[in-house]
Amino acid sequence: MAESHKPKELTGAQALVESLERVGVDVIFGIPGGAILPAYDPLGQSTLLRHILVRHEQGAAHAAEGYAMTTGRVGVCMATSGPGATNLVTGLADAMLDSVPIVAITGQVSSAAIGTDAFQEADIRGITFPITKHSYLVTNPADIPGAIRAAFHIASTGRPGPVLVDISKDALTDSAPFVWPPALELPGYKPTTTPHAKQIREAARLIREAERPVLYIGGGVVKAQAYEELAELVKITQIPVVTTLMARGALPDSHPLHMGMPGMHGTVAAVGALQRSDLLITLGARFDDRVTGKLSTFAPDAKVIHADIDPAEIGKNRVVDVPIVGDVKKVIAELNQVLRGDDLGGLEPWVGYLTGLKEKYATDTEATKDGVLTPQYVIKRLGELSGDAIYAAGVGQHQMWAAQLLPFEKPGRWLNSGGAGTMGYCVPAAMGAKVGAPDEVVWGIDGDGCFQMTNQELVTCALNDIPIKIAVINNESLGMVRQWQTLFYGERYSNTDLKSRRVPDFPMLAEAMGAVGLRADTVEEVDEVITKALEINDRPVVVEFVVHKDAMVWPMVAAGTSNDDIMIAKDLAPDWEEEIL
Repeated sequence: MAESHKPKELTGAQALVESLERVGVDVIFGIPGGAILPAYDPLGQSTLLRHILVRHEQGAAHAAEGYAMTTGRVGVCMATSGPGATNLVTGLADAMLDSVPIVAITGQVSSAAIGTDAFQEADIRGITFPITKHSYLVTNPADIPGAIRAAFHIASTGRPGPVLVDISKDALTDSAPFVWPPALELPGYKPTTTPHAKQIREAARLIREAERPVLYIGGGVVKAQAYEELAELVKITQIPVVTTLMARGALPDSHPLHMGMPGMHGTVAAVGALQRSDLLITLGARFDDRVTGKLSTFAPDAKVIHADIDPAEIGKNRVVDVPIVGDVKKVIAELNQVLRGDDLGGLEPWVGYLTGLKEKYATDTEATKDGVLTPQYVIKRLGELSGDAIYAAGVGQHQMWAAQLLPFEKPGRWLNSGGAGTMGYCVPAAMGAKVGAPDEVVWGIDGDGCFQMTNQELVTCALNDIPIKIAVINNESLGMVRQWQTLFYGERYSNTDLKSRRVPDFPMLAEAMGAVGLRADTVEEVDEVITKALEINDRPVVVEFVVHKDAMVWPMVAAGTSNDDIMIAKDLAPDWEEEIL
């Protein structure tokens, strides 16, 4: 080999940085520490990679998720060994359940010390085995380029998800020739993206025969960015649509055939649509327990078409009549091709029935209760004044109200922790979203409980010119847990009262972290503080809304019960016998 063609000799740390540049990374969220420190030297000299120094590794993982969900690219977080790596665990579990493509790079103790209980050693591969799509332990610097290229490919293809790359310290400090793999060799990893034509034809046959079909749309449609294909399918078939918590915005809420969100806190129309359907056309959804309620009573008369890129999801919870494995964007496009031009009329009675439910049981949002602001009014006004912003939510009552009341007219603008239900998700996810979409307005809607878990990332935002806006819905309690205690535990409020009495003082806390702090106690102040927050674009803003602590999320299907038992208020349910189909 001629001298000029010899691979250049790089340390593992240099090889890591060059590999990240080659796969197109532009932002990394992380915190340095001993085992990963060698990587931070060339990282600091890179002109292509921006590193954002977070305040907690959990924040790094959620920020990587927010970035990935906003951009459609792979998010990246970095941490050191031991506690640095274990602090990423919650974010990895969250990304796994919600199919978010992130790569976590962690330092590990030197290879000779692995297994000796060395200082800051943790078997992070073993710990995260069930909550990552794949993981690597790299102990040879020559293996770093291949591991990084493979990690990004695995994270972003098939069903997206988190991948861990754990690199020993000596692999970062030792040197080896840098060889970029010309092709990926991943035996056993060949996701099926093209659906089988026979299954498409069989699905089309069931659609033509159905009298009460429903398009049950899940987060996979968002991941696949199959919005145009879905809109065309709805136009061709005139079939009513429900969008799960993870799919909000996949079809505009204003579309006359959109019946809203199904599930535990879904609309009566959406829940009724699933329960009384004779065909579920399930696209990129997974029959989650929060949607199905008591599984044995879910959609009892419905045949099921289930399309998903992950074959493990098909038939996992519900017997399927027509399984379709493939990229849901391609699945819908091929369904459109087969169905286009067909006479698919006759659904008017079914659509009219569901539209009647939608109108009869529309959500009402009174501004105050007992003279105190209602959270529903606050969130609705925030959406009306902010329009097509990007919204990230924490977990709990405020998450459900946001899913019900925000204006979901454009896709890909809704971030929340659906599968894991991670308190503390909101602030760092909003931060990652704003980094990924710097020209967009990004609102985080958080609860006073969630906010106190990861609000330190406001410091990161203030110091890195990331002007997110956070609405803290302060009901002085862990609201969703309190709601359950009200309904199912005889109003015995054990350890859900945060007893804040303005401790902490959220606006003052925000100011201390370099953000603007605002507060609204009255109806008149709500529009005023939202408008002011929208005018501030040079630093983060935190707006505290002091709301009624006994507000509840309705409708509600109690855990473990049938969707038929949906309640629209305490001790009040739809009279299904009156609703003539």
